[in-house]
Amino acid sequence: MLPPRSVPSERAPGVPEPEELWEAEMERLRCSGAPVRGLPYAMMDKRLIWQLREPAGVQTLRWQRWQRRRQTVERRLREAAQRLARGLGLWEAALYEIGGLFGTGIRSYFTFLRFLLLLNLLSLLLTASFVLLPLAWLRPPDPGPALNSTLQCPGSRQSQPGVLRFHNQLWHVLTGRAFTNTYLFYGAYRVGPESSSAYSIRLAYLLSPLACLLLCFCGTLRRMVKGLPQKTLLGQGYQAPLSAKVFSSWDFCIRVQEAAIIKKHEISNEFKVELEEGRRFQLMQQQTRAQRACHLLSYLRVNILIGLLVVGAISAIFWATKYSQDNKEESLFLLLQYLPPGVIALVNFLGPLLFTFLVQLENYPPNTEVNLTLMWCVVLKLASLGMFSFSLGQTILCIGRDKTSCESYGYNACDYQCWENSVGEELYKLSIFNFLLTVAFAFLVTLPRRLLVDQFSGRFWAWLEREEFLVPKNVLDIVAGQTVTWMGLFYCPLLPLLNSVFLFLTFYIKKYTLLKNSRASSRPFRASSSTFFFQLVLLLGLLLAAVPLGYVVSSIHSSWDCGLFTNYSAPWQVVPELVALGLPPIGQRALHYLGSHAFSFPLLIMLSLVLTVCISQTQANARAIHRLRKQLVWQVQEKWHLVEDLSRLLPEPGPSDSPGPKSPASQASRPRSFCPGFPCPGSPGARAPPPGPSVVDAAGLRSTCPGPHGTPASARRFRFPSVAEL
Repeated sequence: MLPPRSVPSERAPGVPEPEELWEAEMERLRCSGAPVRGLPYAMMDKRLIWQLREPAGVQTLRWQRWQRRRQTVERRLREAAQRLARGLGLWEAALYEIGGLFGTGIRSYFTFLRFLLLLNLLSLLLTASFVLLPLAWLRPPDPGPALNSTLQCPGSRQSQPGVLRFHNQLWHVLTGRAFTNTYLFYGAYRVGPESSSAYSIRLAYLLSPLACLLLCFCGTLRRMVKGLPQKTLLGQGYQAPLSAKVFSSWDFCIRVQEAAIIKKHEISNEFKVELEEGRRFQLMQQQTRAQRACHLLSYLRVNILIGLLVVGAISAIFWATKYSQDNKEESLFLLLQYLPPGVIALVNFLGPLLFTFLVQLENYPPNTEVNLTLMWCVVLKLASLGMFSFSLGQTILCIGRDKTSCESYGYNACDYQCWENSVGEELYKLSIFNFLLTVAFAFLVTLPRRLLVDQFSGRFWAWLEREEFLVPKNVLDIVAGQTVTWMGLFYCPLLPLLNSVFLFLTFYIKKYTLLKNSRASSRPFRASSSTFFFQLVLLLGLLLAAVPLGYVVSSIHSSWDCGLFTNYSAPWQVVPELVALGLPPIGQRALHYLGSHAFSFPLLIMLSLVLTVCISQTQANARAIHRLRKQLVWQVQEKWHLVEDLSRLLPEPGPSDSPGPKSPASQASRPRSFCPGFPCPGSPGARAPPPGPSVVDAAGLRSTCPGPHGTPASARRFRFPSVAEL
């Protein structure tokens, strides 16, 4: 409450009256710019302060009061909607359980999986809203028979009726041929000329994949910036305040035993992460220049060897894809259909094992070993998908090859009359194979391993133990599946629907594997660092999918007898045609200028100015943070000086204060600082410490606080306990 008014009374000279104090306090609150909502006063007093802050002589209009009430109602509704969304969120209870039992690092993997599911659902919503629904509602006229062109293909491998075929519906579902004439693939979308309808299905089909990629890029970038590690802003020497976690981590609203157990595990995992990072920081600070130089040479040697292995792996993927496409009419073609996905899976399984073996030969620290292996695993995973895409382009689109059909039609029209469907089927098979591999590994490898380890005892089974749940490996698997989905947005528009089903099932499969069949990783992960790594790898996958798609849309000739762009030299040619049909000459000239090279110069200048402003603002913020940090240290040091001056001014207890002999413990009962027995941050370091050993804390600060019995604490160096000791 505000200080109440009181009647004047007799006071000593120089002491202000209560009335004057009350008026001074009200004037200070009136002139203060602090929000009324954050002031520590009652609601009645806040209303009075709000009235005092109104401009003098100006009456609040009715619409202004209504606007304030509307803003208050909107804010309350927004907060209620956020609470409702958190309560009805997908997998909230499961995520809370996983985060409590295994830490925020493993929980961030499942949160990332949910994020990918939402991205796929949004992509599916865009495609269904702008392509499928208008296609079903408008019912565009039939485009007529396909273009009948006679292909001169010497030695062409066309399907013969006498060749042995296995008409198995399950096999057709796995290869995608059962859905060739459905809207799952590009070839089933057919419309008439552009002038026959007010709504352009072609333009919507062309822009939907680009809009999906742009939406996914914005969502990923926003989540990436939101998950930036705080240590990059606080500096490398920043140490987390463990005391705050010790005294403020517990939730006293917990009344259920299961929730209490989960909360205990969560706090324990947080301490493990903090102590592990502190131990790694100390190890890095203790390295000499000679040790760093030796480590650098060792890094170069290991990276060269691993790079050669990666080159060999992507070469195997290239030749496997080429062999599968060049032997389409062989009797073993049914097995060759899944040869490229099988080789990709084999490479991505054996590659990390070889990388780990080579890194372990150098006896690196655990943190360095994990980071180096993870970096090359990311390179191998993305490079394998990139080589798969390039090998398909070389075989189907004759990139870097000379063929008669390619010279006439722009693609291998003899072997692939509807090449978009062929590419879509390959990506469909790769997505199916990735999910089947996840299911098989969970129930045919991890589950039997857990049963055998629990059933038998001995050195071998103790060494084998349960499989370790590796967060980076699982993240790379789902990022690879999402990259394949983005690569197939143009050729297989409903592939996000299929991937959404796979992600939904993958969540429960991985949850069962984590809770029942696996053990937590020995290296704890921080949620912010894990989230930043996940989004970075996802952005690389998005870039890998966007580059081939942009090249195909702008430069590759479409198929002559299927799809929406049969009469166009490239799918992007529909945009100039629609601009010529629907825009006036002024609009056409404006768009032509925006797409010309002349517009690139002002755009480059504008982007340079924006980048300069952003860099300047970032540097100014860094300088402000540095100044505030120094100011905080100065304020703490000033308080320390005041405490020391006060301790010198206080009278020492004499012999007459208390009868009886004085013990050493009683003489040292009065502490010399606010933190007896603990180092105080910001303590002055310029003054010489008193004689005797001192304690060095985790940040390297000295404490001269006396220990028990009035003697200084014994000198020792703080050591971060390992995770195993916890």
